[in-house]
Amino acid sequence: MAYRTLRGTICYTSKQPQRMDVERGREYFTLTRQPDGTDLLHAHCEIDDEPMVVRDVVQAMEHATSKPLDCHVRLTVGNRFEGSGWFRFTDHHAECETWNRKDGRISQRIELASPVEWMQCHPIVGDALLMKAYDRSQGPGKRRLDHVMLSSPDHRGATGPMLFALGFSIQYVGEERVSVGAGKFDAYHFQVTDTAGELPEEHPPYNVWCTADEDYILLKACAEGYMMTHYELMELEITG
Repeated sequence: MAYRTLRGTICYTSKQPQRMDVERGREYFTLTRQPDGTDLLHAHCEIDDEPMVVRDVVQAMEHATSKPLDCHVRLTVGNRFEGSGWFRFTDHHAECETWNRKDGRISQRIELASPVEWMQCHPIVGDALLMKAYDRSQGPGKRRLDHVMLSSPDHRGATGPMLFALGFSIQYVGEERVSVGAGKFDAYHFQVTDTAGELPEEHPPYNVWCTADEDYILLKACAEGYMMTHYELMELEITG
């Protein structure tokens, strides 16, 4: 199989009444499917809200499940370098080598009872790739994920980077037809649920729509509650 590459742009906007549809950030991503069944994600993320966040992620994962293999995260917050970290995963342990402005040099090695199912480094495109963990052949329903890692427990991913373990559920709602800036697509609709007690601050209800194919490219997403944020695919180019 030849390399297959998907390139896209995601726009971040606000749905708060006083800022309705105001652009608050953007994301540029490249997802390359390699012949060995590995997906390699490059994502550059910008959040304009103060303190401004700039995040660069390179993440390798299994194509079929998005199970993490290794990744690197570099983070700038408030126009200052915040931290940089490298992560690696096997069936038996997760490890990282990182340096951040708050804590200095950190080495982590976490022994695992079960392999990590997903590593969330906070690019929005990753919120859709996560949904490969749900077996859609079961139809609409909910699945609990107890073996997830974050590079930051902050909702904006603005701390660290370092390993943070948690669990939550993903719920498959069904198939829909959606229209976004990049065009009209058949979509799978999912929700992230059951985050209470897993994070320093509970994440508001979160809906995600992705392409109804094996790529699971994010089409749109929205966070409710105090966040009231919206994310939408504006451009998509596929080669290979």
